[in-house]
Formats: sequence, C-alpha cells, structure tokens
Amino acid sequence: MSAHLSLLHSTKNRARFRYKLGEDYKLNPISLQMSISAIEGVRDVRVNAILGNIIILYTKNLKQIEKKIEALLQEEITQGLKHKKEESYLALRSEIPSSAEVARSLTALLLDFVLKNKTAKFGTSAIACAPLLLSGVEETYNHGINSRTLEAMAVAISLYLQDYRTANSTNFMLALGEYIEELTMYKSDDLIKELSKPTQTQAWIEVNKNGKVDQKQVSSDELKIGDIVIVGAGDMILIDGHVVSGEALVNQISMTGEATPVQKARGDKVLSGTVVQEGTIKIWAESVGKDTAVAKIKNYIEETLVQKSSKELSASKMADKLVPITLGLAISSYVFSRDLMRSASVLQADYSCALKLTTPVTFKAAISSAGREGIIVKGAKTLEALQEADTFVFDKTGTLTNGDLEVLDVVSFSDKFSSDQILNLAASIEEHYFHPIAQAIVKAAQAKNFTHIHHDEVTFIVAHGVKSEIEGKAVVIGSRRFLESNEKIPFAPYKTQIQRLEDSGETLLFIGFDRQLLGVILLKDTIRSNTKEVLARLRQTGVKELIMLTGDSEKKAAQTAKQLGLDSYFAQLLPTEKAEILEDIMRSGKKVAFVGDGVNDAPALIKADVGIGMCKGADITKASADLVLLRDDIEAVAEAKELADICLHKVKRGFNITVVVNTLILSLASLGRLSPIQTAFMHNGTTIALLFNALQRIKLKKKQA
Repeated sequence: MSAHLSLLHSTKNRARFRYKLGEDYKLNPISLQMSISAIEGVRDVRVNAILGNIIILYTKNLKQIEKKIEALLQEEITQGLKHKKEESYLALRSEIPSSAEVARSLTALLLDFVLKNKTAKFGTSAIACAPLLLSGVEETYNHGINSRTLEAMAVAISLYLQDYRTANSTNFMLALGEYIEELTMYKSDDLIKELSKPTQTQAWIEVNKNGKVDQKQVSSDELKIGDIVIVGAGDMILIDGHVVSGEALVNQISMTGEATPVQKARGDKVLSGTVVQEGTIKIWAESVGKDTAVAKIKNYIEETLVQKSSKELSASKMADKLVPITLGLAISSYVFSRDLMRSASVLQADYSCALKLTTPVTFKAAISSAGREGIIVKGAKTLEALQEADTFVFDKTGTLTNGDLEVLDVVSFSDKFSSDQILNLAASIEEHYFHPIAQAIVKAAQAKNFTHIHHDEVTFIVAHGVKSEIEGKAVVIGSRRFLESNEKIPFAPYKTQIQRLEDSGETLLFIGFDRQLLGVILLKDTIRSNTKEVLARLRQTGVKELIMLTGDSEKKAAQTAKQLGLDSYFAQLLPTEKAEILEDIMRSGKKVAFVGDGVNDAPALIKADVGIGMCKGADITKASADLVLLRDDIEAVAEAKELADICLHKVKRGFNITVVVNTLILSLASLGRLSPIQTAFMHNGTTIALLFNALQRIKLKKKQA
C-alpha cells in the first residue's frame, strides 16, 4: 500500500495538499507536522487530520517539497502505524471544528434574526447543526455515550422544540469554544517544538589531500564521527564534540538558556544547536546526525507530545464516568419538570472539556518552561515522578563537585622515572580522552613542556581506567582496585606511602608499567560553590533525605558528607553497586531521584524513579536519564524540582476548579436557573479560562548574583 498526495491549491508561497493513507492507517498529525517543518524551504505547516489536508508556507521549489512530504507519508505506512485513535479528548472527536464551521454556525445564528419564514429558519439551522449532530451519532456508535453525545442531544432538543435561536446559539458557542481549545492545544505543542528548530545544513570540515590539510564544505548529513569541523563567527554548530583548537565565544541560549555567551577552548565540550558568536574553533565530532543533542531533543519532544501522565489518565477516566451522571440528571430533570429545555441546559454542563484538556496543556507548558531554563524533560511522567520524589541521591564527582580536576602532585615509586616523566607518560595515554581526569593530566603536562611518547592503541575500561603498550610493555592507569585486583600489580612494597596519600583525602590515580607500580598522581576536585545552597533549596521543597554515592575512600566521603550536611553516604562503590543501593532505598518505599554524570551512573539512572543527567555527562548517561540538564549548574536540579512542584500544583488546582465550577453549573441547570445558551457560555468560558491559565509559562525565581 502507498500514500497518495495531491496538490489542491497553491500560490506563490502557500500550498494546500490532500493526503490519503487508507482506512486501516491513521497518522499522528503532530509528529507529521514536526517532520514536515524540518524540510528545507518550509516556513510553516499545519496538518488537519480530519480533512486529510496539509497546508504549508514555503520559500523553495514546491515540487521537491511535495516529493519529501510524500516520502514522509510513506514512512508512516512502512512503520505500520495502525488505525488507532489517540486517547486525548480532541482526538476522540471525529469532527474538530475549523474556522469555517465557526463561521457557518455564526451565519445561521445571524440569519435567525433576519429570516421570518419558519421553514427557512429550520433549513439554515439544520445545515449549521448537521456536523455536530452527525458527529454525536458517530461518536456514540463508535465509543458509546460521551460528551459529544450530550452536546448533540442538547442541540437536537432545541431543534425539535423549534427554538432555532437557542439551537444556533448553543452550536455557535460549542464551535467557538472547541476552536479556541484546539488552538490552545496546538499552542502548547508549539511551545515545546520551539526547542527543536531546524539547523543550517552545511558545514566546513578539514580534509587531508595527498598529505596536505585543506577545507571542504559538506552537507550536515555527510558528517561522520571523527571529522574535524570548523565553525566560525555567526555559524551554528551542527555536531556534538570537543574543541581541539582555537577559541570562541559560543551563544548557548537555545540549548542551555544561558543568555551570556560562554568562552570555549581546547578540551571544552560544545553542543549542536549553539552558535559561535566570536572567534573560530575546530571541533572533533563525537556525535553527528540523529545522535546529536538537537536530534535527541527532537525525539524527546515527539515522545513528550504523546506521553500521558497518570494525572491525565485519571482526569480522562473521571470525565468519562461523569457523562452517565450528567445524562441521568438531564433525564431526571425532564421527568420532574416536563421541561425539555431544562434537560438541554443540563446536557451542556459536562466535565469532559476542562478535565481532559487542561491537564495535558499544563504539563506541556511546564515542559516548555523547563526547556527555556536548559532542562530537557522527557515527558509528563517525569514531572510527576520528580514532584513525588522525597529522596535525592547524588553521585559525587562532576555532580556535587565541579568535575574540573587539578593535579596537585606526582609521586614516583621508581628510581628510573622522575615525577615529570610519569606525568608525561600518563598524559601521552590520556590525551586521547576528554574525561575530567584525562584533561587535568594533559593540562598539567603541557605546563611542563609535554612531549608525546609513542604508544600502541589505548583501551578504555569503563569505571576503571585505561591500558596501552609501549615497546611491548603494558601501561595501566586507573584506580587502586583496577591495578591491584584486576591487573595484579603489587602494592605491598609501598603500603605505608599509599596509606598516607589516601589519608589526605584527595583523588589518587595510579600508574603501572611493565607489571610494576610506577607512581601515583594526586588530583583535587572542588565542591561546587552553590552545592550547599541547592541542597537547602531541595529540603525546602519537601525532600526528606539527601544521600551521596562515591567511589572515594571512606574518610574522604565522610568529610564531604559532613561539609555538605548530607543525611548519609556510601563510599568505595563499584558502578553496579550504585544501582543495588538504589534498589534497597526504593524497597523501603521511598521515591528516589538520582543525579549523576558518568558512564558508570547509567544503571542507577535507569533504576531510579526519576534519573537526572548532568550537563557534562556521557551520552549513555543522558540517554538513560529521564531529565537532562543542558547547563553545567547543579542549581538546575533544584529548579527542576520546584518546576515539577508548581506544575503538579497547577494541575491539582485546575482539577478542583473544574469540578467545583461545573458542579455549580450543573446544579443551577438542573434547577432550571440557567438556559441552554447561558449554560454553554459559562461552561465553555470556564474551560477557555482554565486553558489560558494552564498555558502560562512557569517562571522560576533566580538567585541574584
């Protein structure tokens, strides 16, 4: 089966298409809209899934754009998207009102004041109300009695009683209300999609031609891992990677929310989607194409738009359960009063609109607000879990601390190697990596006229260290456990010296050469200046327990925990042990948020109720996390928690207002105090007001510098 796309109408820069996928397939219009908006030359796009229309504003060749849209439609089919309607309130309506329907219902209402002939009035009213009546029948047949059924019944009663003004007024209010609701839903999606704007498509890379280095412009699709990408002032960075040479001011506001440009030099990480403001840098490409930060964010956004939280599902279920109650009240009202108009009023006072719409809009607005603060939230469920978290568990290095290590000293245990030679050897091996320890060692060696020592290929052992060979002799760099237990390098001859160094509380990196312990490098990592303040903010939000996990020695861990006022800590841990500790904590009934940045934190991030990945974290860390920080500031952890609390408070408040107000409207309508028009006006007005409130951006209080 293939998709069919036809051009209905086009002008110089606007075109309308009709598409057909077949009855067994129904695409996600929001997902398709985002994909089409990424096509080069498309300025704006709107997809109407009901009519099967695609409207675009374009600047480039329309034929080429048409082919790309057709390919996207075909991709929807090949992915096997079966005909399955969305669970959201709007998707359950087989007829979402367009501006034309609003205009048609308004015209019928105005004609009612002009026309004198009852037959003419009936004709215009019947034509205007037909879409609502037909969709009510269809919805009832396909999904049982729901809010659409009640609305159709209310209008049908007015038509039956030949009260055409009431029928047209009610129909107009419903159409206008739903149109505004639809626009609000689109707006909430647009807020999130702003975080995923298309980037430029061309980049300059270094190429080696016959031993001579030259530059070449390529498409972003052609970029590969390992390419050296040259980015100058005014250009957007299209890859994730590390700066290998040059200096530049990089504007990261689109990714981190930081308004002030950041200085970037060798060793610094840069993200796709950011812009070089001044200077020129060369970047070693670590992630390209679909693996870049921008591409991953787009993927997160698509997941966010369709993901449902338990609060949304609960509101939806409650709204469905209230439909029979409303219908029962309408019937009872007629039985006792014999007044069909009173029954029509009751049928208008339904809970579904506000209950099913305001909750998802609130979550989407919160996710958008988070994105503007450099916090990427992977869906409504993440906000829900974060709001419920009462225990925060932190990895130490790079999370509670800066992660920017500094070499304090180099101790040699060999007569053949001086301290400077050991540092030079370690730097030769470590310069291939951008890990904080590696960067610190290379930086210290460069300050002492670093000279590269030729060696074989380097092997990186996750959470342990690195290995290589020089003239057939093994070089091993890493933790004591790695060298002593895994590589069987003897530590006994230097037991006293090593104990003294470990008692200093600094980070120790051991170097082994030719099966012997060569020496040790002492590194210092400082606690972030605002860590204590952030932990205090978390306690103010209701967090009951703060815990630290680290591979540090017991003594060093105890010092750090006491300094920060943590409730407890676990020291000398292996990567797998972090996840096991989280399991034990969660087993006691606590809701756990874990914050980490290293490759070894991935299992813990997955295991926690909500995982938070730090800015400088490894790719696997960010992929495993439910929430990713795009700026290197632990304050964002507290901001995320506060934002989740505000979001869920808005959801609860909107829910309570909906129940109270609609119950009041329903009661007044049942007592005959409200006409169908008044009920429709109050009901839709309340829903629209709640939607606009839900759409408001959440603004977090910032600490004054």
